[in-house]
Amino acid sequence: MLVLRSLLYTLGMWLLTPIYAFIAILTFPFPPIWRYQIISGWARSMLWWLRVTCGIRYRIIGQENIPTTPSIILAKHQSAWETLAFQQIFPPQVWVLKRELLWIPFFGWGLAMTSPIAINRSAGREALKQMVAQGKDRLKKGFWVVIFPEGTRMAPGTKGKYHIGGAWLATHTQSNVVPVSHNAGTLWPKNSFLKKPGTITVHIGPAIASAGLKPDELNQRVEAWIESAMTELPASNA
Repeated sequence: MLVLRSLLYTLGMWLLTPIYAFIAILTFPFPPIWRYQIISGWARSMLWWLRVTCGIRYRIIGQENIPTTPSIILAKHQSAWETLAFQQIFPPQVWVLKRELLWIPFFGWGLAMTSPIAINRSAGREALKQMVAQGKDRLKKGFWVVIFPEGTRMAPGTKGKYHIGGAWLATHTQSNVVPVSHNAGTLWPKNSFLKKPGTITVHIGPAIASAGLKPDELNQRVEAWIESAMTELPASNA
């Protein structure tokens, strides 16, 4: 049954993604926020289809901690699920991502229309400059910025190195940071075709003001909160 449900979800994604990619390209004349509102319908549709086919739902702890002004989300990364769900949970947002993702047929083309912060990760310190310049522009336009400080999806119960990029952007734009933990990887693991039914828990922490903090200090505070909150999430997502 898990195989059948997962197959139905994947088929639906294959059918819908090219359609939304075409729609995304047609939004080019619209203002960035308008483009986002239209294109993010793909993510909301995929979440609905995921619930229907695979029985995956979610609940939120700390929704009252979401600020009213554009902020930077630094979150745990375990699954493809959060890349969909954050578009439904948080206000209009852009993602810091490697520029190569924009070259993927259909998906990448649509992604390019959402005004992402696309950087060359191999550029070292120059990549930080790119991120700050583009980040200031996106925040000014009313977007939030989503960054996964570990840089890649980590299996449940494991922790990667928290890179300083997100904290660097926050301190250089004087933005608040919203730390987020979740346990999506227990239902939709990294690179897994199979998706288990259950309820994912998303824990949104109190915003952390970046004013007066150095990037490494802010990064440490974010890491401490996220990893501590991870230990408090339910052991089972059933």
